[in-house]
Amino acid sequence: MTATRPGRASARGPESAPAAGVASTSSSAAAGLEAAVDPLPKRSGPGRKVVLFAVLAVLLVGVSLVAAGTGQLAIAPDEVLGSILHRVGITIWPLPSHPNGDSALWTIRFPRVAMAILVGAALAAAGMIMQAIFGNPLAEPGVVGVSSGAALGASACIVFGLNFLGDWTIAAAAFLAGLVATLLVYFVSRANGRTEVVTLVLTGIAVNAFAGAGLALFMFLADTQSREAIVFWQLGSLNGSRWQDVLVVLPVVVVGLVVAFALSRRFDLLSLGEKAARHLGVNVELLRIASIVLVALLTGAAVAFCGIIAFVGLVIPHLMRMIIGPKHLPLLIASTLGGSVLLVSADLVARTAVPMADLPIGMLTSLIGGPFFFWLLRRTRKKAGGWG
Repeated sequence: MTATRPGRASARGPESAPAAGVASTSSSAAAGLEAAVDPLPKRSGPGRKVVLFAVLAVLLVGVSLVAAGTGQLAIAPDEVLGSILHRVGITIWPLPSHPNGDSALWTIRFPRVAMAILVGAALAAAGMIMQAIFGNPLAEPGVVGVSSGAALGASACIVFGLNFLGDWTIAAAAFLAGLVATLLVYFVSRANGRTEVVTLVLTGIAVNAFAGAGLALFMFLADTQSREAIVFWQLGSLNGSRWQDVLVVLPVVVVGLVVAFALSRRFDLLSLGEKAARHLGVNVELLRIASIVLVALLTGAAVAFCGIIAFVGLVIPHLMRMIIGPKHLPLLIASTLGGSVLLVSADLVARTAVPMADLPIGMLTSLIGGPFFFWLLRRTRKKAGGWG
């Protein structure tokens, strides 16, 4: 703040100096907000964002059409699109030429593609939210143990045959277990009003180890059918997705994304630091707790039907941030689209890479995300000047 000369202060009266201080403080806060939220204006201009959104949307539509038409029964993309349009009364595109093509699309492939879109969006949004509330690009549901905790809750329902909420039982158990894991990571990694990077990662390792031991115990106790289901959770797969499953996941993901969009401005303020965010009217602790519940909700819905799919929430938000900058509203839009594109593409590779086989999609995302996480860890450590 620029010092005020005594002569000018006395000439303007005793109220002038405090008023100047308030004005200067407000200007500094506004400037700080602009700098923290948008430090890279060249990368985050509105034109760049619109282009990115359009490219991701086109990619999502294209990849979805290709994924729906690829398999043992090949269906051309125009026939896939024609099948969709015929359901809404538009007949400008041809139906699948194979007699079983339309049935295969609507019974097997469209539910799988829809599930991939929802789960990819949910995991990417959950990763972005975690990075926002922890203020750390290393935060991700899989890395800090949320996904494995949710899988542990779902596996408990499978082994013990719990069915207290019908079709929602496994999703509810996954949500509660993921919530417990997230709260544990949050409170353990907090110290002196900030989240410690090393403690965050180490706590995630501990939670993953405990959940892995719990899954191993359930496999020991389970019968053959339940054991195969638990292996499914550990590897992650979209195989067997049904419309009934999609209809359970859809409202959870939609509600979660709507709440995330509503909180995006508060995430921008939180990026200034906790003290600055409080001065600007943000209830920081309430925001963190609400965000933790939101992350558990999104992750639990994804894990409940697809198993552990790691690193989507780490890779996509970070890549989008590098392209368009750190503002959380456009970042959330780009992350949800990017997560859907990544998971639909990964599922396409999982179904076609090995003939007559369906690879675990969690394995593929880990093959991509593992090296990326290693690079990000080294990059973050170098920027921090070491964590010794």
